[in-house]
Amino acid sequence: MSDTVSEPVFSIYYLSEQALTLEFGNDITPRLLSSVSAFNHLLQQKPFPGFKTTIPAYATLTVLFDPLIVAKSDLRGKSCFEKVSAYLLGLNSEKLANEETTASRITIPVCYGGEFGSDLQELASLLKMDTAELVKLHSEAVYQVYMIGFVPGFAYLGGMDKRLESPRKTTPRKSVPAGSVGIAGMQTGIYPLQTPGGWQLIGRTPLQLFDVKRAQPSLLKAGDEVVFKPITEAEFSQLITG
Repeated sequence: MSDTVSEPVFSIYYLSEQALTLEFGNDITPRLLSSVSAFNHLLQQKPFPGFKTTIPAYATLTVLFDPLIVAKSDLRGKSCFEKVSAYLLGLNSEKLANEETTASRITIPVCYGGEFGSDLQELASLLKMDTAELVKLHSEAVYQVYMIGFVPGFAYLGGMDKRLESPRKTTPRKSVPAGSVGIAGMQTGIYPLQTPGGWQLIGRTPLQLFDVKRAQPSLLKAGDEVVFKPITEAEFSQLITG
C-alpha cells in the first residue's frame, strides 16, 4: 500500500511511525477550516485504539497515536499507517446522530493604542486612515481561529478586513508583552505569553490566553469565533486586577 491514501474529502500522508496528516486542501478558507474542525470533533468523539491527540492547522489535521497499541489492535490493515488510515477513512463516512459542530464565540476585550498598542498610530498612517477607523475595522469583524501555534496558545485568526493588511515589523521586538494584539499580513493574533515577535502591535487584552492550570490551557482553540471589544485603560486595569 502506498503512503498516500486519497478520497473525496482529504488525503492522508505518512508523517512518522506515530503520526500521519490529513490534508483537506491547499487554501486558507473558512470552508476548509470548518472541514478540519468538524472531522477533528468527530475523531475526538470516536477515537481509535492507541489514539493520543490531534494538531489542527489551516487545512490539515495531524493525528498522533501509540504505534504499539495500534499494531496490536483489530483495526484493518497490516502497518500502523494502514490501520489508522482505514479507520479515518471509514470514520469520515459516518455522521454523529443529531449532533452539529458549532463554534464557540469568544469576546476579547482590547485596549487599543497608547502603551498597549505602540504601532497603532504608525500603522494607521501607513494604511492611510486614522486610528479610530483602524480600530473600528479591526473590532467589527468576526474572526475564526485557524490554528494554534508559534507558542502555546497563540491563535492565528482569519477574517480580517482586507484594508488592514500590513507587513511585519522590519526588526522584530525582543519582547512582546502577553496579551498584545497584533497584525501581520492578512491575519491578526494575540500573544498569549511574553515572547519575541514581529507583528504590528495595535492593542492589548487583559485576558490570560494561556494558563497551564486550566483544564483547557488555551483560551482559544481551532474553529472558535473571536470578536474584539474596545475598552478604555480604566476598564483594562479593572479587568486585569479583578
